[in-house]
Amino acid sequence: MFVRFGLKGKLVLSDRIGDTAEETIAEAVQEANERLFRRGVPREVSSGEVGQITSWRVEGNEIRLELQSGPYTRAHDALFRFRKQLSLAMGRHRLGIRGIAIDEFVLTLGEEVPDTAIPKLPFIGEVRRETGRVQVRLDLSAGELEDRVPDRLLRLIEEKMEAKAYGGKAEHWELLYQSPERPPIYRENPTEEMIARGWIRHGASRGQWIYAPPAVQVFRALEAIVQEEILRPLGFSEMIFPKLVPWEVWMRSGHAKGVYPEIYYISTPKTRDPAYWEDIGDYFKVTGKVWVEEIRKRIEGPIGGMCYAQCPPFWPFVQGETISNDVLPIRIYDRSGTSHRYESGGIHGIERVDEFHRIEVLWIGTVEQTVKVAEELHDRYRHVFEDILELQWRAARVTPWFMAQEGLIGEGCCAGAVGTTDYEALLPYNGTWLEFQNVSVNGDKYPRGFNVKLQSGAECWSGCSGIGYERWAAAFLSQKGFDTSRWPEAVAERVGEFREIFRFV
Repeated sequence: MFVRFGLKGKLVLSDRIGDTAEETIAEAVQEANERLFRRGVPREVSSGEVGQITSWRVEGNEIRLELQSGPYTRAHDALFRFRKQLSLAMGRHRLGIRGIAIDEFVLTLGEEVPDTAIPKLPFIGEVRRETGRVQVRLDLSAGELEDRVPDRLLRLIEEKMEAKAYGGKAEHWELLYQSPERPPIYRENPTEEMIARGWIRHGASRGQWIYAPPAVQVFRALEAIVQEEILRPLGFSEMIFPKLVPWEVWMRSGHAKGVYPEIYYISTPKTRDPAYWEDIGDYFKVTGKVWVEEIRKRIEGPIGGMCYAQCPPFWPFVQGETISNDVLPIRIYDRSGTSHRYESGGIHGIERVDEFHRIEVLWIGTVEQTVKVAEELHDRYRHVFEDILELQWRAARVTPWFMAQEGLIGEGCCAGAVGTTDYEALLPYNGTWLEFQNVSVNGDKYPRGFNVKLQSGAECWSGCSGIGYERWAAAFLSQKGFDTSRWPEAVAERVGEFREIFRFV
């Protein structure tokens, strides 16, 4: 992609610049253009691709500069290199550089960049197209330039273009296995049947169910199968992960790049002083309504959100640590609470909800150990789906976009190992396939983000696998129905006789 950086700014010195000092500046500019800015640049790269000071002049105690570059020694990088060089040269004139001011910064891109790839951010000013180019004017401080905001912005634009192209490809879904056909013994929507039986009722919040004992019996039977047939045989140990996730965790896990439309946000009171909140309570006592508009003024944050992906809040437990060789691979799981995703308009039945319950399986080890644990999980899942639940199901290899954009899919000793396998079950009542289980090998994504190392010095990888009670129940009940005499014996025995404890008149 064609890219150029243009910068206009000034260096502010501690005193007026005399003629002798101006001669020194001229020498420094020539040195920078001819040698300083070419350091680390391949010899074959033309001078037009490398940062250059294209014009400069002295005004009182200021040096006004214009810089241009292609992708090498970008204009902002060149500015800060020049500042360092000039600071040393000005020392003999008893002048110091007191600051940098940016008057204009323009990022010029090729015409193939669509408008949808340019993000709407507060520091993006005018965007215009002319002569086959897209010019983006950026309102940035010197500090933001030094923090490499233009570089990250350019990468973001490239990612948006790649994501659009990636989303249109079919090769990131590859069928691996499909079970033999099993004639369904039930063809109705299981959610509707559960409602009719009084097993579930909508909760007060959107995308939320309240589960009566019979539904919970099904959940617990499936959970027992997972424990007895998968987790215990493979040596997984139980932990409890937090369910409130602060921004720091999502920044390190990578979710901060795009989780915002789907999380439930958490805010905290500005104070616990009862007097500060007394009128809020009084308002409800008088009106019978919660004074939401006023509450918004008295809370801090949001400080983060409710659990979205279950494994990230585990990682602070090992953050910054070096794991001993003799405990690898680490195999753990969490089943302690709910996960929450704002599903927008996509909520449906018990299988697509905002509040759901699951077991999160997580493992850490060397590259080879991580891949091996994933293979062991694949074998155990296949055993459960085939021999115990007797489902009609299929497995497909998928490449989530977050893995592709972070460079986790590539070549090397374990090329093809990073990625996700989705398990899908046929829903006879509508003929579609429900993704109800997955296994992901995440490569070094989380160890890198949380600075986790191995004692041996080998590369540290991790994997995770989410087991959702709602999805498993939807898959099972949609194929097997509600007559336990027709269920696989291993499931029927664990469920037992349904306990109906509510009667309404």
